[in-house]
Amino acid sequence: MPVLDASTTATLKQYLGNLRRPIELVASLGDGPKSAEIRSLVEEIAVLSDKVTARTDGDDARKPSFAIHAVDDPRAEVVFAGLPMGHEFTSLILALLHVGGHPPKEEEELLDAVRNLEGEYRFETFFSLSCQNCPDVVQALNIMAALNPNVSHVAIDGALFQDEVEARKVLAVPAIFLNGELFGQGRMDLAQIVAKLDTGATARAAEKIQAKEPFDVLVVGGGPAGAAAAIYAARKGIRTGVAAERFGGQVLDTLAIENFISVSHTEGPKLAAALEQHVKDYEVDVMNLQKAVELIPAKDLGGLHEVRLENGASLKSKTIILSTGARWRQMGVPGEDEYRNRGVAYCPHCDGPLFKGKRTAVIGGGNSGVEAAIDLAGITAHVTLIEFDSQLRADAVLQAKLRSLPNVTVVTSALTTEVLGDGEKVVGLRYRDRNSEDEHLVELEGIFVQIGLIPNTEWLEGSVALSNRGEIEVDARGATSVPGIFAAGDVTTVPYKQIVIAMGEGSKASLSAFDHLIRSSVLEPA
Repeated sequence: MPVLDASTTATLKQYLGNLRRPIELVASLGDGPKSAEIRSLVEEIAVLSDKVTARTDGDDARKPSFAIHAVDDPRAEVVFAGLPMGHEFTSLILALLHVGGHPPKEEEELLDAVRNLEGEYRFETFFSLSCQNCPDVVQALNIMAALNPNVSHVAIDGALFQDEVEARKVLAVPAIFLNGELFGQGRMDLAQIVAKLDTGATARAAEKIQAKEPFDVLVVGGGPAGAAAAIYAARKGIRTGVAAERFGGQVLDTLAIENFISVSHTEGPKLAAALEQHVKDYEVDVMNLQKAVELIPAKDLGGLHEVRLENGASLKSKTIILSTGARWRQMGVPGEDEYRNRGVAYCPHCDGPLFKGKRTAVIGGGNSGVEAAIDLAGITAHVTLIEFDSQLRADAVLQAKLRSLPNVTVVTSALTTEVLGDGEKVVGLRYRDRNSEDEHLVELEGIFVQIGLIPNTEWLEGSVALSNRGEIEVDARGATSVPGIFAAGDVTTVPYKQIVIAMGEGSKASLSAFDHLIRSSVLEPA
C-alpha cells in the first residue's frame, strides 16, 4: 500500500524539480510494518525524479532507517530513523532538497558560519511525530549535515526506538545529543545551534548591535503583539527595530489554533513563520535571539530610552513597546526543577508519545489541562487530573469528554506538594486534599503542568509600574507609567490572553507610540 497519497506525490514531484545534483536514498530495513512503509516510501520518492535513486540494502544498526546522501559527495548526508510523516514530513522534503544542492532559506552569513565549523559534530535528535517543536531542530541540523562534511545528523523517532529512549533517559523531545552527550532540549533554530557551537558568535553579535543608531520605535518581543507593533510602526516610515529572545514567542509552542478570525485552522509554528515574513516585508531591523535584561527610561521628555541585552550590548530608542509575553507557570514545589524534562513536562503534544503505556498526571483543570488529559488518555495507561479548585474550570464540552474516558481519574480540591523521583526520573507525586488535609501519593512516570501563564517582567521591576501579578500596567492607549514607553500583549494587564487580542493591542500601542513621537516633537522626517 502506498505511503504517499496522490496529492502529496504530485506536490513532492514538483519540489524535486529543484534538485541540483543527484541524491541516493539508502534504506536499512528489518521485519515489521514500519520497515515495509519505509521501503515503500523510498521507492515512491525515487520514481518522482531522475535525480533520485533508491536502495534497500543498507546496513545501519538502527532499523528501520534510511539515509539521504549526495551521489557526488556521500559526506553530505542526513539520516531518518523512523518514518518522517506528520510534522516531520516537511523535514523530509527539505532534507531531500538541501542534500540535493538546493540552497536553504537562511541568511548567507549564518550558512557561512555553518560551512566554517571545524571539528567533528555527530548529532542525534529524538523527536515525536506529534511534536510541533521538533521540526525546527531536525531541519536545522539537517541543513548543517548537508552543508558541512564535519557534521552528521540522525533524526530518531522516539516512539519507534523505545529501548534507546529508555537507555538514554529521554523524557522530553526534541532531545539533541552531540557526540553522545546531551546538547540541548526543546526548540532550537539554526542560529541558536550555531551560536552555541561558535563561542565567538555572541561577542560578534553584541558588537554589531552596539553600533546601531537609535530607533524611533524599538519593539522588545517578537510574538503576535510585537509583530503587529513592528508592522504598524514600519508602515509609518519611521526607524523600527525588534529585539526578540525568540521570534514567534508562545505561539511557537501552540499546536492547533482554531479561533484566529478568518482562518479556520492553523498551527503555531506556521503562524509564527507568517508573522516573521510579514515583518520582514518592511524595513524592520529584526534582532532575534536577543534577551533584554534591563530597561533604563529616558530622564527627560524627548530623550532616549535604553534597553540592555544579555550579551552586554544596548539599544536606544525614542519610544519603546514592551511585548515580552508570558511563559508557562510552574508549580513551585520540591522536585519540579530537579525533574524537569525527566518526567516533568509542559507540552503534552510534544512529550506525550514518550509516555506511551505509562501512568501520567495533568496539573490544572482549565481548558489547557483538560485538553491535555484527553490527549494523553489516548496514549498513556492512565491519567490523573489534579485541580486546586473545587471544580474544573474547562468548557462543559471538554469536561463531558474527559469524564467519558475510562482511564482518567479527576481529583479536585487538591494541592500538589511534591514531585518524587529516583534520582534519574519521576516516580510519583504527592498532593494534599484541601478538604480533609490528608496527604496522598500517586505513583506515575510523567507529570504535565498546565496551570496558566506568568508574565516575563522580572527584568522590568523598578522601571515601569507592574500589577501585583507582575503584569505591566497600561491604560486604554497601551501607555505605561513612563512617557514614551508602551506595552502590549500577554505581558500587560489587558484581560484575556489571546493571539487576536495581542495583535490588536500591539497595533494600538504602535499607533500610540507614533502619536507620542509627533506630540513630543522628537520625530524626524522620514
